[in-house]
Amino acid sequence: MPSAAANPTARFSPQSRVAVLLPLPLAGAYDYRVGDQPVGVGEFVVVPLGKRELVGVVWGEGAGDVDIGRLRVIGRRLDCPPLPEVTRKFVDWVAAYTLAAPGAVLKMAMSVPSALEPSRPLLACRPAAAPPACKLTEARRRVLDTVARLPPLPSADLAREAGVGPAVIKGLLEAGALEQVEIRRPPVFPPPDLGRPAPTLSEGQRAAADALVTALGGGFSVQVIDGVTGSGKTEVYFEAVAAALAKGRQVLVLLPEIALSAQWLKRFANRFGVPPAEWHSELSDAKRRETWRAVAAGEARVVVGARSALFLPYLDLGLIVVDEEHDGAFKQEDGVTYHARDMAVVRARLGNVPAVLASATPSLETLANIQAGRYTRLHLPDRHAGAALPEIVPVDLRRVPPPRGMWLSPVLAEALEETLAAGEQAMLFLNRRGYAPLTLCRKCGHRLQCPHCTAWLVEHRLAGRLVCHHCGHFIRPPAKCPECEAEDSFAACGPGVERIAEEAAHRFPGARIALMASDTVAGPHAAAEFVRQVAEHEIDLLVGTQIVAKGYHFPMLTLVGVVDADLGLEGGDLRAAERTHQLLAQVAGRAGRAERPGRVLLQTYQPDHPVMRALVSGDRDGFIAREAETRRDAGMPPYGRLAALVVSGPDAARPGRVHPPSGPRRAACRGYPGAGPGPGAAGAAARPPPPPLPGQGGPHREPACGLARLAVGAGAARRNPGAGGRGPVQLFLKGRVGVVERLPARVGSIRAFCGWQSVRDPLRTGRSRLATQNPMC
Repeated sequence: MPSAAANPTARFSPQSRVAVLLPLPLAGAYDYRVGDQPVGVGEFVVVPLGKRELVGVVWGEGAGDVDIGRLRVIGRRLDCPPLPEVTRKFVDWVAAYTLAAPGAVLKMAMSVPSALEPSRPLLACRPAAAPPACKLTEARRRVLDTVARLPPLPSADLAREAGVGPAVIKGLLEAGALEQVEIRRPPVFPPPDLGRPAPTLSEGQRAAADALVTALGGGFSVQVIDGVTGSGKTEVYFEAVAAALAKGRQVLVLLPEIALSAQWLKRFANRFGVPPAEWHSELSDAKRRETWRAVAAGEARVVVGARSALFLPYLDLGLIVVDEEHDGAFKQEDGVTYHARDMAVVRARLGNVPAVLASATPSLETLANIQAGRYTRLHLPDRHAGAALPEIVPVDLRRVPPPRGMWLSPVLAEALEETLAAGEQAMLFLNRRGYAPLTLCRKCGHRLQCPHCTAWLVEHRLAGRLVCHHCGHFIRPPAKCPECEAEDSFAACGPGVERIAEEAAHRFPGARIALMASDTVAGPHAAAEFVRQVAEHEIDLLVGTQIVAKGYHFPMLTLVGVVDADLGLEGGDLRAAERTHQLLAQVAGRAGRAERPGRVLLQTYQPDHPVMRALVSGDRDGFIAREAETRRDAGMPPYGRLAALVVSGPDAARPGRVHPPSGPRRAACRGYPGAGPGPGAAGAAARPPPPPLPGQGGPHREPACGLARLAVGAGAARRNPGAGGRGPVQLFLKGRVGVVERLPARVGSIRAFCGWQSVRDPLRTGRSRLATQNPMC
């Protein structure tokens, strides 16, 4: 079936066949028959599905697999703007690329069902044309005098202006002295003021800003603002935002954690006179409804949001900005798996508009695209207003360890004391929430772990609970050991930010100490208040996790101490070194952003590690070059692609009975260790090792093929016909090799995650698709 996005103006007459895509994880669109009223592509309609009615989108001409006389009829058409053509193309592209059901992607674009219904009319009160005689009290006279000299006002506003209660207004309406008329709603998001004076940019900033403005008239392009921390990247892309608004276009700015970006919102309001439209999970239902409709109508000129803001139905989007493009929060792993940075590039390409990526520590994928000529780099090597980069010094914990039972070395403790004595602010950084990552019994050594995913339970002493950071399971601290029943035998092992704050309070009793983590900052308002307190020097020492590295500007913060710089360097993540360098560089960038110079102390047991040497020397490019060479030699992303084939089941035994490919299929699975002809001894030897968290979040899951590289084409997942269809899953890989290598070349940073899903077949044929060839190159 051709995509309806190719013909956005198509309309279908009554009794014709159309395809309607529903926001459900189904295989595709369903055919329906048009009723008495014609419908157009992209319009929202109510259709029957089984015994219920759902809202879907007219996606194009029907497939014709079912006789038109048997088709069910479309109900009513909703009074809201249709889904734009580029948004429908985007839904199709994301679904095909991520191997997700198109309806599951559409659901992200229809995330506010109430926005599809028209708003209730706004009624205002005015004097009746022929008011009847009625008893007038002093309060009623004030209301009548007020309404006579003011334009029509809603009841609540009129009561406030007259200084009376709502019952007085209601009584006058019932008596006929007032009448209600419908008035136009005021704009929810006033247009930005482009006449406000802009800050003075440096020569380098002006050159970068001019390049962004020039790109606005040239169609699709990707510009990367690569600037050190504090170089003024935000003000640079604000110039492009202003130029896009001057052309009458909408602008989208993606931030990794919008709820924690209070300073960014304040800077935008200072620059343009009004706040932008926000889009994130903390908004109320009413606000989300207003924002969705304002975006669809083109009234919301600038939207700043988290990754889900990509799927809003923009009427005329002219610029996309991804700030802190390296941040891992842009990747979604629940439901439809996608990376918002890469999908933002795709969305810009489909809309033929520029995309801007900004970061002080760009990802290796972005740098590889710059080297390949796909992206253009705009370099800002200096901090704004002459501020100097902080001095970064490693603290070798092998030579100057902290005192027993403490976690701050004498070098860091002395630096903190000097900073606080000078009336300046300091920050202690540890990327670990809670009080301690492990609780064990001193008597028998039993470790408290999650019953669902076997991860250690993290003690959160402030909340009085032990929490699993993987699945969210929590318990109260037990009174005695469940293994040996010893009482008061538990010991907290290792530090979390709560424990560091406790030690800091003990060492510096006169300091005003605050803890900033996702457990202690609940929502955007709490984050804004927290940032205000730090900026106005109501806090002397800030102890926090990675959320303190989100671009904050604190002029009096001159010292940053990293309690455990080695955290994150180990493990199976191929990006461990890169992400540790990015995180520590961002944290270090909080120090010395104004006139006072800054210092950064890295507590480490590996001062000679390449990450530590790169941070101390400031040789980011050299570190990235070595990291890129290692990845290229191993065929790892971004120079190769990985596919994960995961089989899940209700217990640990069944998913393990996955037979390795045999015969011609064996060649399709390069490097499969011990791939044998069948489920015999060779097949058993071919099983990969169990995952580190085997039962995380529900059914047992493990990889069907333990490969570093997997080059496969389409595949099929079939169930054993025995045991009523509940037998072990057999995974068959077809022999066509190389499709993974032929994913989109123009968007080389996008990675392929081929996660097998057991999707219920609506036609009950017993078949399910594992993968499809990507339609775009």
